[in-house]
Amino acid sequence: MMIVRLAREEETPALAVLGLNAWEKAVSGVADATAMRRVAELSFLSFLRSKWFSVSVIENNGTVAGWAAREDDDGTISDLWIEPSLQRSGLGSSLLADLEYRILRDGFEAAVIKTHAQNAQAIGFFRKHGYSISSLSTAYAPKLDRDVGSVGMTKMLAEPAVHQNQQWF
Repeated sequence: MMIVRLAREEETPALAVLGLNAWEKAVSGVADATAMRRVAELSFLSFLRSKWFSVSVIENNGTVAGWAAREDDDGTISDLWIEPSLQRSGLGSSLLADLEYRILRDGFEAAVIKTHAQNAQAIGFFRKHGYSISSLSTAYAPKLDRDVGSVGMTKMLAEPAVHQNQQWF
């Protein structure tokens, strides 16, 4: 059974590892994940230590399988990470539905996400869930020492439907 709930402070190290694993898969072909691993790990830990109380976690049969966040508590989804071995199992869809519910509940009419332009899996995932490309940009990434293309995606929100197999906390 899938359960979406808020994160617990003591989970931050495990959530950082899960995020790092998913990040490595997402940047494959764009960046040298091995060279950037320590910086990425510290970034995940720093973010989670300061924002754990606003992070949503999805459990699958009692095991944490992913997490998501809105770093600025607005309509922008800053993070959505699913353990790579569990991707394409419906967990990301459930976690996204929770984020969209929270965004709408907090008074925002649209959800926004940004990913790198070569992340075809994420772009396809969000398109499948009703997001459309709203911006394309290129910016210099100092950590990569090169320009990186980004895709911004937006979805206008309506009242969500809760699936039978989900529990919302």
